Amino acid sequence: MSEKSKLAFGRTNYILMIAGILTLTIGFIVMTLDKEQYGFGFLGLTLGPIIVMAGFIMEIVAILIKPKK
Repeated sequence: MSEKSKLAFGRTNYILMIAGILTLTIGFIVMTLDKEQYGFGFLGLTLGPIIVMAGFIMEIVAILIKPKK
């Protein structure tokens, strides 16, 4: 009986998860860079949330993608 990896996900899944976390972090940082009062400028209301949504989508894809055997 050969011992397979005990990890729940494959290497590709973990790489995508790390990329998603980095994208989320960048998105939140972009939202804080807005100089408008209460973050009501372009960075706080448009660009930052788009980057954050892209990070969440990357996380969902990383969880759902089937690891190669």
